[in-house]
Amino acid sequence: MKGASEMLDLVLLVDDDDTTNYLNKRLLNDMQVAKEVMVLKNGKEAIDYLSKACGEKRVETYKCPDLIFLDIKMPTMDGFEFLEEYQRQGLDSSDHVIILMLTSSASFYDLERIKSFKKVKKHYSKALTVYDVKEILAEFFNQRKNKD
Repeated sequence: MKGASEMLDLVLLVDDDDTTNYLNKRLLNDMQVAKEVMVLKNGKEAIDYLSKACGEKRVETYKCPDLIFLDIKMPTMDGFEFLEEYQRQGLDSSDHVIILMLTSSASFYDLERIKSFKKVKKHYSKALTVYDVKEILAEFFNQRKNKD
C-alpha cells in the first residue's frame, strides 16, 4: 500500500464513454494512484473545471489535477478542441499538469496532430492497463518527485 504522500492528489478522466471511465477509475483506485479520481464527460466540462482549479481566478475548493487522461473523440468539445481552449485560456502554464491522450482508434492524422500540443506527453489505447499506469507513474511522477 502506498503512503498518502506518494499518491497524486487528483487525476481527471475526461471521456464520454461510461465503460472506459468505469474501468479506468477502478484500475486507478485499485492501484492507489491518487487520493481522488474525477470523471468529466467532455472537454467543455473539463475546461470549466480547470478554469476554476488552475486558472488565474482559482476557486479554493477546486484542486488542480496532477494528471489528465483526455479522450480524443467526445461530443460538445472533443480532445483537440479542449487542448486549443486550454492553451487559449493559459491553463497550460501550470507546469506540473501531465496530459495523456486516450483513444480507441487513433488515426495517423490524430497521432500527428497530438504532436502539435507540447502539453500532451503521450497517447494510450483505451482502456488503461496496469502496465500503462506503472509506466506513466515511473516516467512522469518519480522524475518529478526527485526534482522536488
